[in-house]
Amino acid sequence: MERICVIGAGYVGLVTAACFAELGHQITCFDVDEEKVREIGQGGVPIYEPGLEPIVRSNVRSRRLVATASQAVALQDADFVFFCVDTPSMLDGGADLSRVRRAYFDVATALGNRRPILVNKSTVPPGTVDAIHALLPRVANSTGPFHVASNPEFLREGHAVADFMHPLRVIIGARDRATAEAVARLYLTLNCPVLITDPATAELTKYASNAFLATKISFINEIAGICDRIGVDVSAVARGIGLDPRIGPDFLRAGIGYGGSCLPKDTAALSHLVRTVGCHPRLLDAVREVNAVQPGLLVERISAVSGPLKGASVAVLGLAFKANTDDIRSSPAIDLIRCLLQRGARVSVHDPEVHRVPGDLAPLVRLCASPHEAVAGADVVVIATDWPQFKELDWRQLRRAMRGDVLADGRNLAEREAVEDAGFRYLGVGRGVSTSPAKVAVSLD
Repeated sequence: MERICVIGAGYVGLVTAACFAELGHQITCFDVDEEKVREIGQGGVPIYEPGLEPIVRSNVRSRRLVATASQAVALQDADFVFFCVDTPSMLDGGADLSRVRRAYFDVATALGNRRPILVNKSTVPPGTVDAIHALLPRVANSTGPFHVASNPEFLREGHAVADFMHPLRVIIGARDRATAEAVARLYLTLNCPVLITDPATAELTKYASNAFLATKISFINEIAGICDRIGVDVSAVARGIGLDPRIGPDFLRAGIGYGGSCLPKDTAALSHLVRTVGCHPRLLDAVREVNAVQPGLLVERISAVSGPLKGASVAVLGLAFKANTDDIRSSPAIDLIRCLLQRGARVSVHDPEVHRVPGDLAPLVRLCASPHEAVAGADVVVIATDWPQFKELDWRQLRRAMRGDVLADGRNLAEREAVEDAGFRYLGVGRGVSTSPAKVAVSLD
């Protein structure tokens, strides 16, 4: 058992804290948000993440997990300090490291002569941990070396607990082998591959991993555009190429694009990094460009089928950037709603776990408690998040409640035949339903 302090109780920090406690370590989770701390201390969770609440509750009850808003209490007797601090994008796409810098400086100042191992889980540009290592002695109240490691997280929102407890790999970057092996021992019971490397390599691996996943999504979305033009179903194409083990089926699902707190931010940060070192991020820029236009392309296709959207009633099912989370950061569903509003549509929305919209949209959209409330009287219904419960909707009942007959499936979630049998005109993404078909000019001469 090790004593671990976790700085930050967000999606990464709280999962990290709860799962380490589940592995038998003694965890103190620090956050400046006192309301969040109070909720965790009562065994609750301030976010929606499947499987998280039971292990928070059980470990709070056993006192292996303690939440506090006091940094002094959090750091007391800690053997390791894990930093799980946000690194939002700046206007130029680079990562804003101000919160990371402040967190490390505050901890270094408070530690005095103690030297627990400092472990960075925040997603940061290559060279950040080395820079932290160099800067900390300047702000510490005493002399003596700090030991700082990079341990990037690979947690998928909606699957974060399973990803932590059954990781595909653990990557640890440190300047010395002893520090890396000390961090590796925390994961010993998980029996997964552990890659030990230098900090910059670990940091770049995280960026490169997310950029590659984003590339797969944008690639299949570009193929979907071709499919819509020539009458081919992208789902069949994705199955065909995904059977090749060199490619694999994951992240080959066409839709209105990727979102969340990682892929948009990390591809932008990596693109910025590429430019700062004098290279050209041609592929990364294309990936981001394809993703940015996906919500608008679906809105254009809706308008081509239903007619001008000014004054039309549109029901949007889903606000989260994907199923099994309540996270709306960089959600393509939000971008789609903005596109609809720009065209003059009246928008009603429903999400099983999200009960808010960004402040500027709050006066402009109607939040509904159920899909049926949202679609009542609507001209168009749009599936914007791939919640499994949307796949099980009674399409005939929904069709009877609507004024119009257009279903735009932005996640290719619904069974097309069932939807059309219920009386809908179906629009998927790359499903061979074209609003402006093009003939393929093939010559055998």
